[in-house]
Amino acid sequence: MIVNITLPNNTSYDITIDKLNDIHFDTKVVVVTNPTVSGFHLDYLKKYLSAKELSVVTIPDGEEYKNMSTIDMILNHCFEHRLDRKSLLVAFGGGVIGDMTGFAASIYQRGINFVQIPTTLLSQVDASVGGKTGINNKYGKNLIGAFHQPKAVLIDPSMLKTLPKREFGAGVAEIVKMAVTFNKDFFEWLEQNDLTSDENIKIAIAKSVETKADVVSKDEKEHGIRAALNYGHTFGHVIENETNYNTYLHGEAVGIGMVMANKLAVKVGLMNEEEALRVKNLLEKYDIPTSYSIKDVEDFYEHFFLDKKSLDNKIKFILPKGLGDCVITDEVSKNDVIEVLKEF
Repeated sequence: MIVNITLPNNTSYDITIDKLNDIHFDTKVVVVTNPTVSGFHLDYLKKYLSAKELSVVTIPDGEEYKNMSTIDMILNHCFEHRLDRKSLLVAFGGGVIGDMTGFAASIYQRGINFVQIPTTLLSQVDASVGGKTGINNKYGKNLIGAFHQPKAVLIDPSMLKTLPKREFGAGVAEIVKMAVTFNKDFFEWLEQNDLTSDENIKIAIAKSVETKADVVSKDEKEHGIRAALNYGHTFGHVIENETNYNTYLHGEAVGIGMVMANKLAVKVGLMNEEEALRVKNLLEKYDIPTSYSIKDVEDFYEHFFLDKKSLDNKIKFILPKGLGDCVITDEVSKNDVIEVLKEF
C-alpha cells in the first residue's frame, strides 16, 4: 500500500507500507541505527539496500541520548566519509533515530536528503511521517530541531515481530491518539479488534498514516490543525522531563497525558465520563500506563510554559471533543488545570 503526502509547496513523497523491496541509491548513503535495531534487522536491510558507497553509524540506544553530542557523532561520520550534498542518510530505527537522523540531515551542508525506515510501531504510525526532526535538552523535549521532510518512508510491518510488548503498547497509544482526535469510526474499530493480529495491525498502521498524511498536507509547519496531533503530548512531555526520559517510553507518557487531557476535557464540558473511560480502557487493554504521581503540582504546571505550542504566556491544550474530534484552546483557566493535576 502507498500513501502519498503532497505539501502546499508541492513537495511530495510516498509512504510505502509493505515488505522491503530492492532499494538502490546512486550516491553515498549512511544508515543511522542503534545496537538493538542493528542486531535484529541490519542484515535484513542490507539484503535490499545498495548504494554507490554504504556505511553505518551506530549511536547509543535511548531517549536520554537524543542530544547534540549524538548529533555530532552522526555529523562526524558524514564528514569522515566525505558525504556531499547529493548524499543521503537513512533513519533505521524508532522515533529517536528518525528525529535525530532527520535533524542531522537538515543541518549537514545546510541540508541533504534522508529516508525513513521505521522499525517500531510508534515510528511507523507517527514519528516517521511529517518531517518533524529534533533533539531534547534540559529545558524539554524536541525544543531544538527543524521541519525537514524525508525523501520517502518505507514501513515494513514484519519488523514489529521483534518489538517488546511495552514498545508495541507505546505505538498503540499513538494510534489511539489519531482515532480520538480525528476518527470516531476508527476508534470504535480499535475497540472491537485485536492489534496483535498481523492483518489488523497493518490496517491500523495504514489508517494512522493516512490520517497523519492528510493533516500534514494541510498544515506542514503546525500553525493550525497539525497541533491536534499533540493530544496527550502537552502533559506527556512534562512527565518525560520530570522522569529524565528514562522511566516511560514516549508513547507511554503520551498515554498518561491523554488520560490527563481527557479529565480536563470532562471538567470543561467537552467530553463525558463514559467517553473518557472508553479511551482509558482501550489504552489499558495494551498495558499502557494511565496513572502518574505528581510530586509538585505547581512545578508541573510551570513546565507547560516550555511547551513549543505555548505562546504569549498562554498554555495551549489539545482537548478531545467527544470521540473523533478535538479543540485547540488556550482559554482553560489555571484553576481547572490545577484541580485536574491534583487528581494525580
